[in-house]
Amino acid sequence: MRYLHTMVRVKDVEQSLNFYCNLLGMTEVRRMDNEKGRFTLIFLAASDDLEMARKNMAPCVELTYNWDPEEYSGGRNFGHLAYEVDDIYALCQKLMDNGVTINRPPRDGHMAFVRSPDGISIEILQKGESKAPAEPWASMPNTGAW
Repeated sequence: MRYLHTMVRVKDVEQSLNFYCNLLGMTEVRRMDNEKGRFTLIFLAASDDLEMARKNMAPCVELTYNWDPEEYSGGRNFGHLAYEVDDIYALCQKLMDNGVTINRPPRDGHMAFVRSPDGISIEILQKGESKAPAEPWASMPNTGAW
């Protein structure tokens, strides 16, 4: 058995690509438009998985855009996607500077949660040892649900 991908439905391709690629640092590895089914699939890989994703088509996040408008509920009931990063404080600052709410700040220097534009919960974990607690993160309260 081999892990392939996790699929999340998105309402706005450009907004979602900005979040996943420009802010989180993922890379689009392939895209498929299906005229008959009226949907687009966009596969993204995290930077440390990029070579393997291009070679083996996994592991990836699949963004599914249905051309006909639909309302999606949930997000939290999906669970979450988790990514390990080199510097949790730097990424959280970049996200915050770009208008993303840090729902669960990295008070412990190890773990944070944010939400994608479609409400998908994203867990951000510090690679290796936790960073020393630092402001503004150490005293920042939770915001909303994560």
